[in-house]
Amino acid sequence: MIKKRELEDCQALFSLMTHPDVFPFVRQKAYSYEEFLFLTKQTIEAEERGELISRTIIDEWQNPIGTINLYDIQDNIGFLGTWLGKPYHGKGYNKIAKDFFFSEAFFELQIESILMRIRSHNIRSLKAAEKLPYVISANETRSQLLQTLNSSGNIYELFEIPKDLFTLYTLRQTMEEQSNDIREA
Repeated sequence: MIKKRELEDCQALFSLMTHPDVFPFVRQKAYSYEEFLFLTKQTIEAEERGELISRTIIDEWQNPIGTINLYDIQDNIGFLGTWLGKPYHGKGYNKIAKDFFFSEAFFELQIESILMRIRSHNIRSLKAAEKLPYVISANETRSQLLQTLNSSGNIYELFEIPKDLFTLYTLRQTMEEQSNDIREA
């Protein structure tokens, strides 16, 4: 349910990104289609240089519906940025996209931990983060980082997805699927 970013997806993604319920929470804001195209080209180039990881979230018919990104990667740790178009809110795409993205980041791209900074007034994203079984609050464990983030004037909650916790989650999912297969056989 994710794929590498492509310029061909920009028209669909730009129209989804500009919705008033989505736009305030997008990290890379573009105010015109041309600007979005330029930012996407820069994003693709930055990924080629190893500075970030960016994927397009797609639905079951391969339509682009949002993006998921890992920014500011240092020491195999980066910050997650995700947005979905308004018509796709509440339909389960967020969790599916994150599972695919985290699997790729942790198991193929050697990422060790993923951080999520979420504005305290972004209730939708806070609830989505709290639903993920492999997410822990990092407000205390990374309190200095949180203090630095909050010094910009925005107030954030900080969450973390450590590789070992996600690995445990995926192993548990695999074991449950195998157990269900045995019962059905």
